Amino acid sequence: MSHSFFAYIFRMRHIARWALMRNIRTENVEEHSYEAAVLSHALAVIGRDVFGKDLNPDAIAAAALFHDAPEIITGDMPTPVKYYNPEIKNAYRQVEAVAQDKLLSMLPPELVPAYEPLVRESDGEVRRYVKAADKLSAYIKCVEELKAGNAEFKKAAEQTLAALEEMGMEELDWFMERFLPAFALTLDELQ
Repeated sequence: MSHSFFAYIFRMRHIARWALMRNIRTENVEEHSYEAAVLSHALAVIGRDVFGKDLNPDAIAAAALFHDAPEIITGDMPTPVKYYNPEIKNAYRQVEAVAQDKLLSMLPPELVPAYEPLVRESDGEVRRYVKAADKLSAYIKCVEELKAGNAEFKKAAEQTLAALEEMGMEELDWFMERFLPAFALTLDELQ
């Protein structure tokens, strides 16, 4: 019997992000998921190694790889629409749950227990780090667009930075202080 879970997962590269914005460089869900995995791993390593928290960076990075998997079915809903009001937010959560169910139904039953926590983001602590990395990735996208002269991302950068600050995560603060300035540099300046 053929199962289509991984064929669907590999279709993340076809789902565009930032659809409402004019982009200097387009971004898709697959590359965003990779960035979120790298960033969530870094935040978890910082939490573990700098702040002494009991975290598993590898598990958190794996969850980040799948955090937007339902968008293969739903598409990428722009943040201003998704969070416009509580009714839309709740309706989107229901649509997302249906998409999660559909994806999980594409796996052989013996693999569902391994992938269900990743697709559903069922671990609250893991979800917190993935959400922080998701926002951090969005902010980095804004910084890079602004660096390229695209003022369209100015408001998004301000709102995303405010959302990051509201998270109150010491790991985020630590990362942003030490690593974020480099994202505004050119390749020559990085060297």
